[in-house]
Amino acid sequence: MANRMTTDPNDIRKIIDKCDACFIGMIDKEGKPYVLPFNFGYEAGIIYFHSDKSGQKMEVLENNPNVCVAFSTDHKLFHRHEPVACSYGMRYRSVLAYGKVEFIEEYGEKERILNIFMKKYAGREFSFNEPAVKNVAIFRLVPDKIHARESGY
Repeated sequence: MANRMTTDPNDIRKIIDKCDACFIGMIDKEGKPYVLPFNFGYEAGIIYFHSDKSGQKMEVLENNPNVCVAFSTDHKLFHRHEPVACSYGMRYRSVLAYGKVEFIEEYGEKERILNIFMKKYAGREFSFNEPAVKNVAIFRLVPDKIHARESGY
């Protein structure tokens, strides 16, 4: 089955738009990997995230902002010869993005980004009260490197 790698922004956007979650790979203070699922927003090549302001993930990201973000969709089992286990595989489309996360503190920008999430998951924009905006951590990844892969399609 064919594998195709691409850095085309349109291909990347199509894959990311189909995903409802992604996984952020981080490195903790001991140098060990730490991976968590996240909801996200995506606009103009920038990936946005939100979180509680406390907890292990925030400590890890504040200590080392370098991350790898993985998206994956369109999973489909296939086989070449049904009775042969080694002929089975998985079709998929994925994106990997690398870089350093940046924390957003400006109130108006946080509000704008929160609506990126709401448009993705709820299909519309919302108004937010001040405590909701002030008490959420918002961070973004402007990827240093990003590529997509299609396997089996």
